[in-house]
Amino acid sequence: MNNSLPTSAKSLGPVGPAGTASSRVFDHLRKDLVGGRFVAGEKLAINALKERYQVGLSPLREALNRLAAYGLLVQENQRGFRVPKLSRDELDDITQMRLEMEGMALERAIANGDSLWEADLLAAAHRLKRADITLDKGEEWEHLHTQFHRTLVAPCGSVWLLRFIEQLHDQFDRYRRLGPKMPMIRQELDEQHHQLVELALQREAKAARELMDDHIHKSYEVALKRYQEHV
Repeated sequence: MNNSLPTSAKSLGPVGPAGTASSRVFDHLRKDLVGGRFVAGEKLAINALKERYQVGLSPLREALNRLAAYGLLVQENQRGFRVPKLSRDELDDITQMRLEMEGMALERAIANGDSLWEADLLAAAHRLKRADITLDKGEEWEHLHTQFHRTLVAPCGSVWLLRFIEQLHDQFDRYRRLGPKMPMIRQELDEQHHQLVELALQREAKAARELMDDHIHKSYEVALKRYQEHV
């Protein structure tokens, strides 16, 4: 059984030329929504989106519907699509679900992971560590960071659990990426990535879950601070 998490375009997109266009705009718009390129609560103008993403109306609407089902857009009856608003209650809820689901997935991954997973995890951690040194924590770093966390829990044995975790990460990152970087906390979080790998390879499931909980709590502090600066 292949427990690797498919990308959103592969898992949700239809087949064929129209599907290719829809998947492309889905991926780009998803990244822009998570990265804060649209204001929370903003109504999206269809014509502006067609121009921005160089796509026709049919694949654009398909992508927008998928993003609404995914939770990154709100579909309003006969009135188009709007970026979801932000709220402290939602951030708290997302964080609690991350604690429960990622902790469970990590314990399962440590129990199930084989030597190939160990090699993949070491490679993902190495790429992220190099990015910590050489990049400015921009989009490439965000991509490598996501890949690291995906790899860490990949062999948990549940495709649905991985899908839910990915969705929670996207929702969480809408808050985390609201403001400028916080170097001191970021350095501590980066160090925890290395510690998570060590504990996973040593099969220390309990200690790894405790560290993951602390990692999520620290990320929550960043996200909460940025949210408070925007209300």
